[in-house]
Amino acid sequence: MAIAHKPPSEAGAIHAAPEHPETLSAGRKRLILIATVLGSSMAFIDGSVVNVALPAIQKNLQAGPEAIQWAVNGYMLMLGALVLIGGAAADRFGRRRVFLIGVAVFTLASIACGLAPNIAVLLAGRAVQGVGAAMLTPASLAILGSSFPKAERGRAIGAWAGFGALTMAGGPVLGGWLVDVLSWRAIFFINLPLALGAAALAWKAIPESRTPGAKGLDLLGAALAAAGLGLVTWALTRAGTAGFTRPDILGMLAGGLALLAVFAWVETRAPNAMAPPALFKSPSFLAANGLTLLLYFAMGGALFFLPFELIRVRGYPATAAGAALLPFSLVMGTLSGLAGKLGDKLGPRLPLTLGPLIAAAGFVIFLFAGPATPYWQGVLPATLVLAVGMTLAVAPLTTTVMTSVNDEHAGTASGINNAVARIAGLLAVAAMSLVFSLTFDAAIAHGGLPQALRPAAGSGLSVSPHDAPPAIRAAGTAAYERAYHAVMLLAAACAALAAVPGALTQTKAKHARAKR
Repeated sequence: MAIAHKPPSEAGAIHAAPEHPETLSAGRKRLILIATVLGSSMAFIDGSVVNVALPAIQKNLQAGPEAIQWAVNGYMLMLGALVLIGGAAADRFGRRRVFLIGVAVFTLASIACGLAPNIAVLLAGRAVQGVGAAMLTPASLAILGSSFPKAERGRAIGAWAGFGALTMAGGPVLGGWLVDVLSWRAIFFINLPLALGAAALAWKAIPESRTPGAKGLDLLGAALAAAGLGLVTWALTRAGTAGFTRPDILGMLAGGLALLAVFAWVETRAPNAMAPPALFKSPSFLAANGLTLLLYFAMGGALFFLPFELIRVRGYPATAAGAALLPFSLVMGTLSGLAGKLGDKLGPRLPLTLGPLIAAAGFVIFLFAGPATPYWQGVLPATLVLAVGMTLAVAPLTTTVMTSVNDEHAGTASGINNAVARIAGLLAVAAMSLVFSLTFDAAIAHGGLPQALRPAAGSGLSVSPHDAPPAIRAAGTAAYERAYHAVMLLAAACAALAAVPGALTQTKAKHARAKR
């Protein structure tokens, strides 16, 4: 589904400018822009299009609920943990080089996903896709910063972000159509023409550039972050079917938390830390990232389950499920500029408080869209309210992140905030799947269905097959709806809680005083 993952801010590219970008011709700069748009579009599309194909993937590859979660989690884990180090690698080893390597890695992984004979190969391919995206996405922004003079850079990055939003909006619709007409495998092969175009234009038009004296890579920090987040996510995912009492699950959870604690300790001492501790001394920076974590947790979890609800329970074809949230992207694309101006005029506190509360109301409205409710009366109103809330919050959130730290840290701060958004989605899929599974099992247990017949009603992300007896199908559908409602209520609660750090952000006047 089209989910509001923020593309990285232009701040990450600001400090990448060479001495004389003015020497590039207008035609060459146009080719550079097209190359970066094509490359980054692959990452944007695969961040949104896979969700609508998950029911078909699960059925075709006979994947269990845990495995199907990792089709999303594996990608987000590697992207969230490595995107900062990907940007540092581009600055040190060459932006064009890292961009091309990222495109190649992403493309080969996409081919592996499209040809995957089983779920294990697909999951491995998705993880490698995340590695490629963590290289090409920050490198594409750094290339724009090094190729366009300051007076033109904002327009170029705005075009880059605008095309990224369009691909995120149209990706699920195209992906759903491909699933219905061809196969879920086709969604991975749409990356091939994009990759060929990006690589050819990059080789022809993009000049190599790097930052003299760039710091070394924080490989230890990246490894600790990925391992810690992976273990925590694995523990939450396994607990959905096995419970929290098993020693191996408790061990994975404790091990993951311990690794994340070591990561925090290492970052306070590393000379080239991915997350410099000085940034976290800013109250507004902490508040902005707290809001990001809660709001994108709500979005990531709820929109992971919505395609299953639409396809499995309500009988939507994949194309219709992909198009269901298209109004969300249209509202955000149309009103984001207005929301940014409003935030500049009033300061960030009001929109960062109201936006999450309105988004929470949108999640609540999803509860009233039952299986028999027409799209126009159920899903669409919820989608529009959610879009208004997210639109109101996202632009002022980016501004707050940028203005809450010194200018020399703006790029790193933006990167950290985007990593937090990715990690929030990762944790949301695992944690909300646990809530979903526990609620589903409890509903089946208390639904009057005999013990011997309960497995036939479905479990986790599965519901009873169409050829099951009516009583079993009804029990499975009712349990699924109850679990789906639990997920949406949790999403609403997290979005509402996000208003608390939003209310703690500084006003515009305070930002101005801090700068002076």
